[in-house]
Amino acid sequence: IAESDNSFKHNHGGRLTVVLGLATFISTFGSSFQYAKKQRFNNNTQLVEDFLTLLWSLSVSMFPLGGFFGSIMVAPLVNKLGRKGTLLFNNIFAIVPAVMMGVSEIAKTYEIIIVARFIVGICAGLSSNVVPMYLGELAPKNLRGALGIVPQLFITIGILSAQVLGIRHILGNSTGWTLLLGLTGIPAVIELLLLPFFPESPRYMLIQKGDEKTAKKALQRLRGWEDVDTELLEMRLEEQSEKAEGRLTVLNLLSQRSLRWQLISIIVMNMGQQLSGVNAIYYYADSIYGSAGVRENDIQYVTVGTGAVNVFMTIAAVFIVEASGRRLLLLCGFGICCVACVVLTIALNFQDTVTWMPYVSIACVIIYVIGHAIGPSPIPYVVATEMFRQTARPAAFMVAGSVHWLSNFTVGLVFPFLERGLGPYSFIIFSFICLVTLIYIWIVVPETKNKTFLEICQMFAKRNKVEIKLDAGDLPLKESKESLEDAVKVTAF
Repeated sequence: IAESDNSFKHNHGGRLTVVLGLATFISTFGSSFQYAKKQRFNNNTQLVEDFLTLLWSLSVSMFPLGGFFGSIMVAPLVNKLGRKGTLLFNNIFAIVPAVMMGVSEIAKTYEIIIVARFIVGICAGLSSNVVPMYLGELAPKNLRGALGIVPQLFITIGILSAQVLGIRHILGNSTGWTLLLGLTGIPAVIELLLLPFFPESPRYMLIQKGDEKTAKKALQRLRGWEDVDTELLEMRLEEQSEKAEGRLTVLNLLSQRSLRWQLISIIVMNMGQQLSGVNAIYYYADSIYGSAGVRENDIQYVTVGTGAVNVFMTIAAVFIVEASGRRLLLLCGFGICCVACVVLTIALNFQDTVTWMPYVSIACVIIYVIGHAIGPSPIPYVVATEMFRQTARPAAFMVAGSVHWLSNFTVGLVFPFLERGLGPYSFIIFSFICLVTLIYIWIVVPETKNKTFLEICQMFAKRNKVEIKLDAGDLPLKESKESLEDAVKVTAF
């Protein structure tokens, strides 16, 4: 039995244990419902019809602006407090604005909501980067993709629950919506109480803190077996290869030749994810449904249906990412979004003259949501975790997160003006961005599933025209079924 158990570990990596499953659930549940606030706010403040376009755009954009500031804080916090420590600290930025949102109705002041949106944006900026990093470092290589999508799944569930509770006769009315915004602090309190019982990232403990004993204990708890020497060796080899190159800050990450294509890739994917029009579709779906002839009172139910599709497709992505790989999901997702934007442009142009065109518009929105949910939405976070080794990862996430939230901010600010100036043709710009991102991924981004972080680094080494160095006297990285080096088989890209 011991022998067959060992061979399972060598061939398949790891399994989803209770500890790993609960750590995933608590960290994602506690950190993902901030997006629900964003969704509900967008729907309700649109009641202020005479609000100037610029002021309205700015108020919508406070959330991503906060997200940008949260991203800037990622590297210093995760290096100092650890991944789990940062998630616990981040709950301050969830609980405080939840209280502020809750009292904004009593105080009868709009400014409190704008400030709270900025603070909750900081929370989302931190959690959207730190949760995938934490889970990517906890997970065995064969589950890294699936667990890396779970945070995005909880974000979609958070948005859907906000849409359901936001139906007018539930909480989507003048008295109920501030209560809804306040309620979203509860997951943060749950995380604050339960997450301390779960392990810190073993890679952080070993590579950055040099605490092998704690790292080994954490790994044993997460894997559900005693023999974790293979993974520990892989971590030590990763540490040695990093020592040979030196530790990285954000500034020398930008100038590091061995990370050039990884950095360009995460910037392109995060820009593509946000500038592909997903927020334009979400922010303004109601007006698309309205112009497609859906009665005003029924729009909220169509929106809930779209949210449900989003959740369902993200669940599908969790189950297929390890079989199909990351690259295929990204290519399919951006391809679907590109086509949906082109057809939506045509449909919106002809919907006043052709009776059945409004239904094509609605179909395009739903197909777009499906495309985005399987690839562009969840996968860039997974790939950002996988493309970088331990000490470069926080700085890389800081760059990726900043690009993500600045792009989000730009769309929120610019789209109302695009819509006024170009009308339906604004979606052609989004289709072009999807196409460019798809071509880049096709040419540059390799498949990273079931590879160790060091193997992925080697895949990029050839494109970066560098060699991954190890300290003198280290064991060579060769394929060997008998030895522990089986964990770090190296391939060239």
